[in-house]
Amino acid sequence: MNANLFSRLFDTVTDRDRLAIETPEGLRISYGDLIEQSGRLANHLVSRGVKVGDRVAAQTEKSVPALVLYLAAVRAGAVYLPLNTAYTLNELDYFISDAEPALVVCDPAKAEGISALAARVGARVDTLDAHGEGSLTEGAARCAAAFETAAQGGDDLAAILYTSGTTGRSKGAMLSHDNLASNSLTLVDFWRFSRDDVLIHALPIYHTHGLFVASNVTLFARASMIFLNRFDPNQVIDLMARATVLMGVPTFYTRLLQSPRLDRDATRHMRLFVSGSAPLLADTHREWSARTGHAVLERYGMTETNMNTSNPYDGDRVPGAVGLPLPGISVRVTDPDTGTSLAAETIGVIEVKGPNVFKGYWRMPEKTRAEFRGDGFFITGDLGKIDAKGYVHILGRGKDLVISGGFNVYPKEVESEIDAMPGVIESAVIGVAHPDFGEGVTAVVVADKKAALTEQAIIKALDGRLAKFKMPKRVMFVDDLPRNSMGKVQKNVLRDTYASLYTKS
Repeated sequence: MNANLFSRLFDTVTDRDRLAIETPEGLRISYGDLIEQSGRLANHLVSRGVKVGDRVAAQTEKSVPALVLYLAAVRAGAVYLPLNTAYTLNELDYFISDAEPALVVCDPAKAEGISALAARVGARVDTLDAHGEGSLTEGAARCAAAFETAAQGGDDLAAILYTSGTTGRSKGAMLSHDNLASNSLTLVDFWRFSRDDVLIHALPIYHTHGLFVASNVTLFARASMIFLNRFDPNQVIDLMARATVLMGVPTFYTRLLQSPRLDRDATRHMRLFVSGSAPLLADTHREWSARTGHAVLERYGMTETNMNTSNPYDGDRVPGAVGLPLPGISVRVTDPDTGTSLAAETIGVIEVKGPNVFKGYWRMPEKTRAEFRGDGFFITGDLGKIDAKGYVHILGRGKDLVISGGFNVYPKEVESEIDAMPGVIESAVIGVAHPDFGEGVTAVVVADKKAALTEQAIIKALDGRLAKFKMPKRVMFVDDLPRNSMGKVQKNVLRDTYASLYTKS
């Protein structure tokens, strides 16, 4: 049996006319259309020199052809590498140099700059714009629809997703066909997905949540999705009348709650609301339940593991908890220094093990070894506890990772850019509770008194150097950064100092 994820998704399709994707603009794509379009695109990839095991990188706006590109790359036996659309050329230089893709697909407006980066690694470049048009789809239109799906083993790579690194250097998490298939099939069962479901897909598709969870789960269930280019609260409320599921980040729910249209009548056709990628405030959870009669189902996942835990479909969905370990996945809390398992209600580092856990970091064997215990458990770096009922609670993150709007921001990346500015002596970047983004990226800067630096000057200097989601929401100036006896900056003190920065009236 071919273990290729594409084969597992589509080889058993019996009703090729069944609707898979629709858009508000009236586009309707059947399962048969996906098979045909992915075949044409896979043939195009091969004609562009893509071989089994090669990387295909994509920095494209969300569109149906962009999703088909993912399916086609996997079908051709390539390794799909989605890149956040907010990344600048400065940031893309690292990803392209590190992954060495055979092909880079990008927006036509960025083709010139990206072509220069791609040329350094011998990669070709194709274009795809927000409307799903470009040299990629033009080339695919000239290709045959028939394509023999590349034979792959379960451990062969299907995708690489870059995640934050402990020194600011991003790491490429290697995900296999088994990793992705096993997790999606588990979620189909656990979240009771069926062919009758209609998902409101408003998430980006360069991220685990939107690409692997939302898309793969829908396709495995033979359900359909309403594919939105972006999240718009009014549009989502309109669509609830004929949808059944919404997957979102906490920002979705806080913004929906701002609408006076959100009530029990608006959500009566829905059966499931899922939240992840960042902590959902308990107050948001409770307000959602009171307004709609639905309890948001919060879950816990990572780039390296996809989903690890979930609140139950039936049973208590506990505000502030990320639920129980998914079937087949083991979760434990350990002492961060010794690795010793800790008792219930004891705070430690969360470790996970299961078929969902990635194969390691791309070209970083030493880092991979350092992140796994001898018995195969992956050390997540997240701090938490397991309560007496078995529910997992995330209480903090090691390594000072900031999650803003569902996106990972490693402070070192931002600090390096700020510290390089004339007049800056040093900086510390922290995450501060934010009512809309979960955490707001916040820079605390020590500046030369003669420099006369301002908050706006620093933000302006960062513009174009960092992705928008990494940009500080505020810049605060101090005479000195707090340090412990070893000279280490005490970011916990800074977080306490500015805890109410975004909540003050």
